[in-house]
Amino acid sequence: MGELGTVLRDLADAAVRTEVPAGELTAVAAAARELTARLRAAGRGLHEVASVDDPEAGERWYSPVHGRGNPVAPALEAGETPGGRATGRVTVGKAHEGPPGLVHGGVVATLLDHLLARAVRAAGRGGLTATLTVRYRRPVPLGVPLLLTAEAGESSGRRTTATARVVAEDAPGTVLAEAEGLFVALRPERSAEVFRSLADPAGTWTARTGDAGA
Repeated sequence: MGELGTVLRDLADAAVRTEVPAGELTAVAAAARELTARLRAAGRGLHEVASVDDPEAGERWYSPVHGRGNPVAPALEAGETPGGRATGRVTVGKAHEGPPGLVHGGVVATLLDHLLARAVRAAGRGGLTATLTVRYRRPVPLGVPLLLTAEAGESSGRRTTATARVVAEDAPGTVLAEAEGLFVALRPERSAEVFRSLADPAGTWTARTGDAGA
C-alpha cells in the first residue's frame, strides 16, 4: 500500500506538471481508467475503516495528511512524545500549490490542525477540532523541507487547547505560520453515534470518566 501510494503521488505530481501533447494525455487517461477498475474489484464502503488501520493508535494508512497509502496526502512524517508534544516534517509539492510557487493556505492549515491533534493525544486527551485559528506570518514555499511543532495547552473538562507552528528547516528562527486549536472530546453516547463503524472509539475522540459531565 505504501509503495502504491508513493507511485500515485509521483503520478499526481507528473499530472499537474506535464506539458505532453493532448494525444498522450488521452492515452494516459485510458490506462488510468483500466487501473482504477482493477482497484475497484474489491473495496470497502464509504464509512468503513480500512483493514490495515488502527484509529486508536493513530495508524491511518489513508489519512489525507500523513497516509502513506493516500495519493493526495502531502506525506507528512509526524510523531509525538509523552507530555503533549508533537513534531512533523514535510516537503510540499506542486499538487498542493496555491499562489504560484507557494503552498496553498488550506494545506498549511490542514498540516497544523493535524499536529495540534497529535499533541492533544500525546497529552492523554481526546477530541475533535472545535476551533482552529491560523496566522500566516510568511509565504510558505513549495519544495522546501518544513518542520512543524505542536504542544498541548490547558485542559478543562472535555476541552483541551494546543498551539503549533511551521518553519523552514533551514531557517528555524522564522515562523511561517502558527495556529491555536481547541479540541472537545465527545460524550460517550455521542461518540458511539458518530463513530458507529468503529468497535471502540473511546480513547481518541471520547471523554474519559470524570470529563463527560463537563
